[in-house]
Amino acid sequence: MVGHLANRAQFGLILPSTNTSVEAEFNRMLVPGVSWHSGRIFVTNPDLSSSETMVSFLEDLRTQIKTAVQSVCHAKVDYLVMGMSAETFWGGSDGAAKFVEFMGELSGGLGVTSGAAACKAVIDTYKVKKVGIITPYQPVGDQQVVDFFTEIGCEVVAIHGMKCASATSISEVTAEEIKDAFRKVDGPDVELLLQAGTNLLAGKAAAEMEVELGKPVIAINTATVWHAYRANGIMDQIEGWGSLLEKH
Repeated sequence: MVGHLANRAQFGLILPSTNTSVEAEFNRMLVPGVSWHSGRIFVTNPDLSSSETMVSFLEDLRTQIKTAVQSVCHAKVDYLVMGMSAETFWGGSDGAAKFVEFMGELSGGLGVTSGAAACKAVIDTYKVKKVGIITPYQPVGDQQVVDFFTEIGCEVVAIHGMKCASATSISEVTAEEIKDAFRKVDGPDVELLLQAGTNLLAGKAAAEMEVELGKPVIAINTATVWHAYRANGIMDQIEGWGSLLEKH
């Protein structure tokens, strides 16, 4: 179903209740005939100060996610988009595929864009193998990201986890801190840089780093919007968010 303002697609956007960045960035990448409709996953404890609390946080999200999906599906959305990324990488490539299947089942059979699926599509589009990655995660989360990319045939040349102490503090990381993190994982062997963690406001910083480094630098929110659009036949090219949305 599409509404009067969204005659091309109504997207159901699933995100943690602690996230303040996804809706803001996604709406800045909005194209005519599209709308985003949020379902927020209730977070009981935003503590991410250790690997153990990060795992607990993700387990809680999986428990709470059903209500968020049910609520957004009341709007008769056409497609689901995950505005969270850590959970989508968990368990490597098999875990990522099972998560998409799980979300499809919860939504009654809707198509799903996840952060991991979007990153796989980015790798295929740019035809690269060696990547540098930044995240806001603790080591346990970084390892899941490394495992995913390794299993889809990439070499993670470098990864830098910022170890943000809480789910809400991720959004407080500045653009300059994000740029510095990208510089830390760049090198002559790195063909493409990626950022995970949807509450990091990294879209514009990544686009600016492409100019500085002379190679693709992709933010997870940009990749997710791009993947959702392309999966639904929306081929608009958008300026200001880097080469992915401008050229692919």
